[in-house]
Amino acid sequence: MDPSNPPASWAASPLWLWLAIALAAAVVGLVLLNRRQRDAGQRLQTTVDQLHSQLQEGDHAPLPGVVSRGSLDAALDAAVQRCDQTKLPMCVMFLHMDNLSTLNDGFGQRCGDRAIARLAEALVACAAGQGTVARMGGDAFALVLPQDVKQACAAATALLTRLNRSVDGEPTLVCSIGIASYPQHGARARIVGHASTAMRTVMQAGGADFAVFDPGMVIDLREQAELLRDLRHAVERNELSLVYQPKVDAASMQITAAEALLRWHHPKRGVVSPALFIPLAERLGLIGAIGNWVIDEACRQAGVWKQAGLHMRVAINLSAYQMRQDDLVDRIQTALTRHQLSANRFTCEITESVAMEDTAVTKRSFERLRKSGLHISIDDFGTGQASLSYLRKLPAAELKIDASFVRELETSHDARAIVDAVVRLAHALHLRVVAEGVETEGQRDHLVRMGCDELQGYLFAKPMSATALSLWAMDDPDGKPGRAADQGFRSSLFNETQHAAL
Repeated sequence: MDPSNPPASWAASPLWLWLAIALAAAVVGLVLLNRRQRDAGQRLQTTVDQLHSQLQEGDHAPLPGVVSRGSLDAALDAAVQRCDQTKLPMCVMFLHMDNLSTLNDGFGQRCGDRAIARLAEALVACAAGQGTVARMGGDAFALVLPQDVKQACAAATALLTRLNRSVDGEPTLVCSIGIASYPQHGARARIVGHASTAMRTVMQAGGADFAVFDPGMVIDLREQAELLRDLRHAVERNELSLVYQPKVDAASMQITAAEALLRWHHPKRGVVSPALFIPLAERLGLIGAIGNWVIDEACRQAGVWKQAGLHMRVAINLSAYQMRQDDLVDRIQTALTRHQLSANRFTCEITESVAMEDTAVTKRSFERLRKSGLHISIDDFGTGQASLSYLRKLPAAELKIDASFVRELETSHDARAIVDAVVRLAHALHLRVVAEGVETEGQRDHLVRMGCDELQGYLFAKPMSATALSLWAMDDPDGKPGRAADQGFRSSLFNETQHAAL
């Protein structure tokens, strides 16, 4: 049949029929075109995803048993489908290696690569052939495990124990782990993100632990984001201040020094706890500027006291970030010179965990602190993993016993034995001993009998402003006694610290 010459019956068809046929043909054409475009779009998206994955993983060597992020999505889809069908449990574990940058900076890239390989091996062993391990970035991994929350927590505990062991002289691995369960903690699209949120909560608390996701963590992260925004401007807006807690000589019960403690006076929130904003500042790179301000302000205040005749030794806390800065000692010396202070009247308190960091930069900072004559105190002693051999090499002048041991002195024989051993050890190494967190007379008496050199805590004084401490040390201008009735200051509030032996 010639289409250009239709039968008479077609020609006699009404106009609406012709329009319907034309519309149907157009619809069919549009459906076919849309399908072709959708198929082409899916092929393009697959190509883009593959290229994106290749770009992300291009700098990482393949790790046996570890899949890519793209493969993790497929494994997660399969696990969710199995969970929906069988009602069997499923968890996602998100792990971050907290000290990878430290290993790279201190020991070199090869050490970091070996650490990643060790971590991957431990994760594959944890999966035990039933789960999927994927690398999410340079220092992050995810595991999909056919386990309930209790089993995942036990696996995380075993994993952390394994990673905390030194193997063949290699450094220990410090990791933070977050756990989320499907469907208990969210839908398929949110489960990995919730595990990551739990992991970040652990990191902000100091790391080397695990946490199970809780909905409140999302609120906390939102609040922390707001705090971070405000913290960036806290220094320039003069919202930071220092308070000072006195240290007392155990023999005379007179004030010998004071520790400077940082406070943040938020315009809307009031006083923000340093336990909240200091880890945030350390994790997000703000501790450098804040640390510089603390150094200068503590030196300024010590200079003011010196001009008033109050020769007060002042202690500040140095973070791990600061100890890794090559110019740390230069900045301290510059501040001391600007405020006409001697280095041997200034104490740098460094936590035991930071002191044990056997990295090249940290070692160099210790060496320069020692040569400059600065007084070094190892803070929170007893909570870390200090070895006797390493402790002997540190240029410290004193050990500061952690408050957790002091708190149990009156009730625990083990706590008394530990503190007594620390005091004896420190004195054998010619180090002074400071006990912090002293709150009762019984604790004080135990420490005095053990031969502790200095005491610090609420029994003697809470942290106070520089003005309040000045009034305590001197007579009030109005004739009122500015010092506590049972607490006095030495005429010379400290003994000059000798330079550490080189």
